[in-house]
Amino acid sequence: MPNFFKALNIFILSFLLNGINAQEANISYGPVDERLLIETKWQYTYTLHVESNTIIHKADELYDFFLHFRYDYSYQEYLNGSLSTGNWNLKNRTLNYSFKHIKNFKIAQANKKILVLEFTQRNSKGTYQYHFMRVDSKDAPFTKPANELPEVLVEVLDKKERRNWLSFGKRKKRRKKWEAEPEEKLTYINIELTGGGYYGGIDPVLKDMIHIKNNGRLIKEFHSVQNGLIVNKKDILRAELESFAEYILTQKFFDLERIYDCEDALCQKRKQLKPTPMPLRLSVAYGNRKKVITIAIWGKDDRGFQYVNYPESLDNIIDAIQRMASRLDEPFVRK
Repeated sequence: MPNFFKALNIFILSFLLNGINAQEANISYGPVDERLLIETKWQYTYTLHVESNTIIHKADELYDFFLHFRYDYSYQEYLNGSLSTGNWNLKNRTLNYSFKHIKNFKIAQANKKILVLEFTQRNSKGTYQYHFMRVDSKDAPFTKPANELPEVLVEVLDKKERRNWLSFGKRKKRRKKWEAEPEEKLTYINIELTGGGYYGGIDPVLKDMIHIKNNGRLIKEFHSVQNGLIVNKKDILRAELESFAEYILTQKFFDLERIYDCEDALCQKRKQLKPTPMPLRLSVAYGNRKKVITIAIWGKDDRGFQYVNYPESLDNIIDAIQRMASRLDEPFVRK
């Protein structure tokens, strides 16, 4: 029987190692791999109002909220001393998990350290996000059944470490002279999103820009008349940046038109009205390809009317960029 458990643990470890690369990047677009959730424990940290980028609730000493997504698609929920259970499932980005009056959530972000569950409420405006951080079993208030197999700790191994681990301790002779392996040349990626929205109102926007550089540095600058310039900076993992570039390709970005402008008199008239529409420009460079797409009036107005006809795939890309920029990885810097 001990040999059986030993073999089972090795099988589980091998399975996780094969799938570990899929868990390296921050997943904020496209389908979510359920392996990011299975047998994970999460602690609630804060609630964010997305549109205003405002934290409306933070966990403190008097508020404990933990989640445990089990391998059999059941979950455990610990909320301020009360333990409850239920079932969960994942379809694309929709997490069917019931909490209070919310029946399901959209996964806005998921990786090995962070989980962001997004939702809307009928009786309130805007979009909200529950932010969680992953915790070890010893830091979570869940009791493991006595008959459950011990957890297997899986660390990310580089190619050399993994090769040595699989050799089961067999040592190879070291080379007398170390030879440096040439670094893999990375595909150039540069993404810029500027404009959009309208100029006017109580606090007119002078500048709204998001720039994601090839080294993964993301810079968001938002400048308004009343609040001045606010700069938010963070680093995007290379794996996520490459994954997002591939996502842009699946949206056929480089096959789209360069300009999407008015096609009727109503749209032309809206250009002359206040608040004045600010054209949106999306620039993407990937390898030797580069394209800049301009949308004369982006999105919908307060009545839900869209003046310019452009592909939905552009909204998908723009939404993903804005979500990456809205993460609170680093504090805002006001200038």
